[in-house]
Amino acid sequence: MPRKSLSMMIALSGLILSSTMTFAAPAIEVLGQDYVFPNKIEGLPAKLSDFKGLEINSFMTTDGVKLSYWEAGQGRPLIFIPGWSANGAEYINVMYLLSQKYHVYVIDPRNQGLSQNVEYGTRIARFGADLNEFIEHLGVEKVDLCGWSMGASVVWSYIDLFGTDTIRKAVFIDEPISIYTHADWSEQERQQAGGMTTSAERMIAAFGGAPTNDQIVDMNAMRRYMEQGSPAFQNSEAFAQTFIKSDPKFMSLVLFDHAMNDWRDVVRHKIDVPTAIFTGENSNNVPSQKWMQSVIPGAELHVYSAQDQGDHFLAFKNPTRFTADLASFLER
Repeated sequence: MPRKSLSMMIALSGLILSSTMTFAAPAIEVLGQDYVFPNKIEGLPAKLSDFKGLEINSFMTTDGVKLSYWEAGQGRPLIFIPGWSANGAEYINVMYLLSQKYHVYVIDPRNQGLSQNVEYGTRIARFGADLNEFIEHLGVEKVDLCGWSMGASVVWSYIDLFGTDTIRKAVFIDEPISIYTHADWSEQERQQAGGMTTSAERMIAAFGGAPTNDQIVDMNAMRRYMEQGSPAFQNSEAFAQTFIKSDPKFMSLVLFDHAMNDWRDVVRHKIDVPTAIFTGENSNNVPSQKWMQSVIPGAELHVYSAQDQGDHFLAFKNPTRFTADLASFLER
C-alpha cells in the first residue's frame, strides 16, 4: 500500500476513534478548584463541591472539533443547548435541580464555553449537525431537548435536517423565529416572527459594544442581562465568569448566519412532538412565542410575570420555578 494511502487510513481511523471516545472527569478536577457561590440560597449549592456527580466531558465531531459538555444525574436524557455566547457553567443551578430526576447534559457549542475555537463550521446548520453527532455520541434513542435563545435555533436546524425521530419532547425558551426584519413585512408579521434587527452587521457591532438604537437593533435582552437582581443569576454568572474565558472574536463568527435564518417554515410544518415554550412579560419576544404556540399542535406556553423574573434569562434568574415547570411538562 502506498505510504500516502496508509497515512490517510491511519488518520481516518484516528478520527473515527476520537469521535466515539469519552473524556470524562469531575467538574472540580477539570476546573482545577472548588468554588464558593456569592449568595447562599436554600435548595441550591453553596459551593461547587456540593454538586456531587457533576462532570465535564468532551467528544470529537466529524469535522475535527472538540466539543465539551456538562453532565450530571441519572434517568431519562435531557439535553440543554445554550444561547449565543453561553455555556454549561451558566446552567449550574438548573442542572443541580434537574439532575435529581434526569440525566442532564449541557453542550458547549463550538467557539463557546470550554469547547474548541475554530474558524469553520460557524453556521447554525453545522451547529445542528453537531447536536446530531452529540446525540449519536451519547448512544440514546430518545431525548428531551431544551434550546434557549440561539440554542432554540440550533434545535430548529436539527429538526429541519434530521427530523424528530430522536426527540421525545421539545422545549424552546424565548427565541425570535426570525431575528432579521424583512423590509416588506407588516408590523404584525414582524411581531409574529420576532424580528429584532434591520441589519445583521449592525446587530453584530452592537453586541460588541457599538452604539445603536432600538429601531436598528432591539437591545432589550442585553439590558435585561445587566439587571442581575436575582441572587441565583448572580451565582451562576459569577461562576461562569470565573472559569469560562470565551473569545469574542470566535463567538461572533456565527452571528451573521444566526441573524439571517427564518425558521417559520420549520416551526409551522416540522415540529410534531410535544412542545413547551417559555417567555416572560419583560421580553419583547412574547408575540412571536404566542405565534409559535398557535402553529405547533398542542404546544403549551408559559409566560412568566415580571415578579417571577420573566425575561430572556428566566431559566437562570428563577431556576426553581423554571425547573419545576419544565419537569411538570416532561412528566405529563
